[in-house]
Amino acid sequence: MDDWIADTRTSYDTVAAGYADFAREALTGQPYLKASLALFADLVRAAGGGPVADVGCGPGHVTAHLHGLGVDAFGIDLSPEMIALARREHPALRFEVGSMTELPLADASVAGVIAFWSLIHIPDDALAGVLGHFRRVLKAGAPLLAGFHVGESSSLKTSGYGGHPMKVHVHRRRPDVVAERLREAGFTVDAQLLLDPDTDRPGALVVAHHPG
Repeated sequence: MDDWIADTRTSYDTVAAGYADFAREALTGQPYLKASLALFADLVRAAGGGPVADVGCGPGHVTAHLHGLGVDAFGIDLSPEMIALARREHPALRFEVGSMTELPLADASVAGVIAFWSLIHIPDDALAGVLGHFRRVLKAGAPLLAGFHVGESSSLKTSGYGGHPMKVHVHRRRPDVVAERLREAGFTVDAQLLLDPDTDRPGALVVAHHPG
């Protein structure tokens, strides 16, 4: 296993409880994020519906929100502690331990993939493989929604979510760069949205789909 994968798993196991406290309010006061999830739910239905993978689901807050929108969402996360928390907090939903670098899903088995701020820990040299897995598991016509930090740098995060130690790199990317990487992986890019551009922590959403 690559060291960065092991470090990411250990880090999120360590901060799981604190991160869950943060995530419970992550969508509060975020109209654009909520609108993007509603749009994603509509795109899933328009493509025929079916199970949707929330990849890097953490404690399951986005998975549960999608479920509330009528989507058959399930979560996958690298951290066993995160998955344990998600199962406790959302016992009616399905959560599995797994890595997006070796996505444990069958080909053409899901009607949507969402990666909400989970690609930020994937280094550039592993990104093509991850996006290739996303395309592999999606049905033809099915949507992908990716959210991420915007920038052109990477930094090492050494603590967080209650002051617990972490060792994860955070990779910030421009929306046009992510869109181009998606095209290289075989996706059709449908939309880009820049969030909070006048702050010191801008984010972005990119919507794409498997062209079939």
